[in-house]
This record gives sequence, structure tokens and C-alpha cells, in this order.
Amino acid sequence: MSDGSSMNLHRRIGAWLEGDKVIWMVTLILSLLSLLAVYSAISSLAYKSDGGSLRFLFKQGVMLALGWGVMLLIHKVNFRYFSRISQVLIWVAAVLLVLTLAFGADINDAKRWLRIPFVGLTLQTSDFAKVVLVTYVARELNNRRTQLHDFRAGVLPILIPIGIICGLILPADFSTAALLGVVCVGMLFIGGVPWRHMARITGIGVLGLVLLYGIGKAVPEALPRFGTWAGRLERFAGLGAAEEGDALEYQIELAQVAINRGGLLPTGPGTGTSRNFLPHPYSDMIYAFIIEEWGAVIGGLGLVLAYLILLYRTMRTATRCPRHFGGLLAMGLGFMLVFQAMINMAVAVRLFPTTGQPLPMVSYGGTSMIFTCLAIGMILAVSRSVTDPDNWEKSPKKTRPTGNRIVREPQPHG
Repeated sequence: MSDGSSMNLHRRIGAWLEGDKVIWMVTLILSLLSLLAVYSAISSLAYKSDGGSLRFLFKQGVMLALGWGVMLLIHKVNFRYFSRISQVLIWVAAVLLVLTLAFGADINDAKRWLRIPFVGLTLQTSDFAKVVLVTYVARELNNRRTQLHDFRAGVLPILIPIGIICGLILPADFSTAALLGVVCVGMLFIGGVPWRHMARITGIGVLGLVLLYGIGKAVPEALPRFGTWAGRLERFAGLGAAEEGDALEYQIELAQVAINRGGLLPTGPGTGTSRNFLPHPYSDMIYAFIIEEWGAVIGGLGLVLAYLILLYRTMRTATRCPRHFGGLLAMGLGFMLVFQAMINMAVAVRLFPTTGQPLPMVSYGGTSMIFTCLAIGMILAVSRSVTDPDNWEKSPKKTRPTGNRIVREPQPHG
């Protein structure tokens, strides 16, 4: 290929893939790793169904393709529109969560999914709610940034939707509700909520957890999954012994076996044997399976490094974004994705209590893959204001980092 043709191809790709090129590259690497790992690990599902492993590889490929399509479309949108539409979608998210609790598919005593009519897919409504709530909190922090010194007028109106959405997620999925709550509280801090209010919010959170634990112990039928949550935390803290035949403890032990077999250097895709005995090697425990095939250096540390690069580039985008809302949005979404990834990997190496959090962009999944790509597309939309300034109106003031806060000059509400 001639130099001229290479330049033209580069320009065409650049015209389609705007924004932070490092984020694009990390996303591509995670997507390719997902296909390799899922195809290698999926034999346990393929054995139980018709069509073999190619059927599941095809499904994962389709979901990745749909996710990338969403990402390509969303990253072209002016990120200020996300602020406006979040006002409507926050109500849609609340309604969908209520419908899920009332009519959702009951799997392992948890109603997390709504069946989508006519397409044969299920929607995990908490994935949709996570993206919407982070966007809405970024909007409210932007619009109320001159009132954050007043807890009742500036902070409480932001805490109420956080409490409602997390409260609706909690009965079926404590880990997702807790993760989302921590991300939103982090956004409040970054957005400029004073220390005295952050201390009050922390106290409210601790009191809420104590009340939740008390209710679960006193009235177990009020929280059907409370025993599962409490058992996981107590066993992790060493306060309770695992029962004989405990499925979760068995799963973690097998994950340790897979990691030990992986060693330091890769043996290559298709060489892992833990897929024959490790529960969910294609979803919850995919990190352990990747280490078995790719080694602790490339598979283990390499994945951690990839997510840390994603977080760094997201923070870089947030601190350079010319608008307060865009910086908060990128920071919130980036922290949400990377925090979820770190929890998934920490569970596999026994550094965190067992949860059901998938590894973003890597685990086998359906609509969760699409919402992960949606979040990355929104981050890329914000990054366009930094890397492609000609596409945006010029702003006289730019972001400047001060300590742990994102501080900007007041601008019109976005």
C-alpha cells in the first residue's frame, strides 16, 4: 500500500473515530480479548445446548458489534444533549426498576431482568439506570454548583434521586447498588460539595447500612437476599465459616486453582482446563480463566494496566474538558467502569467479597455489553471537546485541577 493510500485510510479512520485515540485502542484490545476468552471458556455452556461453542461466540460477536455501533453513534453526539435527556430518562429508569421488582424474571431469588418482547432478550435494568443516574448527578452538580454550600437547597435534591435509584436496585442486587452509591458520592466530592456536607453524607450512608443490617436480621422476609449478602461479608471478614458444599466458596477456590495453574507467562488461548470445572469461567470468573491461559504478567497485570490506562485517560479528559458537566460526566462514568472492573478482578484473587459484577467489555453478556459501550461512547463524546476543539464552540475558560476537585469558572447551565 502506497504512502498516499495509507494517509487516506488514516484520515478516514480518524474521521470516524474522533476523541481520545488511547481510549479507542484500550476498548479495541478488551473487545478482542473478550472474543478470545469467551470462545475458549464457553465449553461448559456449549455442552448443555445445541449449536456448540460457535453459537455463543456468534452471540458475543453480535453483542460486541451492536455495542460498537452504539459507541460510534453516541461519541458523535454533543455531550450537552446528555444533560437534557437525563431529566426524562431518570424517571424512565425508576419506572423500569419498579417494573423489574414487580414483574422481572426471578433467577436465584433475584429479579434483575425484564424480558424484552418479541426479541427474546432480557434487559438488566440496573445497567441502564447506572448510566442514567451518573449523567443526571453530573447535570445536577453542574446546575447547582453555586448552591452546594447549602445542604438543603444544593445537596439534598441530588441525594434524593441517588437514594431512590440505589434503593430500587438494592433488593435484587446489593453490590450494584453499593457500587453506584459510592460512585455518586465520589462525584459529589469531585463536584465541589464541602467537607462538612460530605461528612454528613458519610454518616447517613453508615446509618443506612446499619439499619439495613438490623432489618435483615429482624425481618428476613423483607429482604429475601439478605442472608446471601450477610453470609458473603461475614465469611470474607472471617466472622463465619463456609458451610460444607458452599457453592460460592467452591467457586473462589477453583478460581485460585486456575490462577495458580496460569503461572507467570502465557500458554496461549485454548490451553486452559479450568473451563471444565470452574463455574462461570466466561462471566464472573473470566479474570481467573484469562490468567490461566495468558499468565499473571500479560493476562493478570496486563488487564489491570488496561483499565488503569482507561481511568487515566478519562481523568485527563475530565480535567481538560471546557465544561463543568462534561468533566463530571466523564469522571463519573470512567470511575464506574474501572471500579467495577477492579471489584471483579479483586473477587477472583480473594481480595474482595464475592459479587456478581461482570468484567466490563470482557465478560460474556447481553445488554450489559451494550450499556458498557454506551458509557464509553459518552466518555469519548466528552473527549472530542478536548482532542477535536474545532468541533466545539470555543470557551474562554478551561478546566484546571485543584487538589482532588474539578474547579471551573461558572458557565451557563449545560
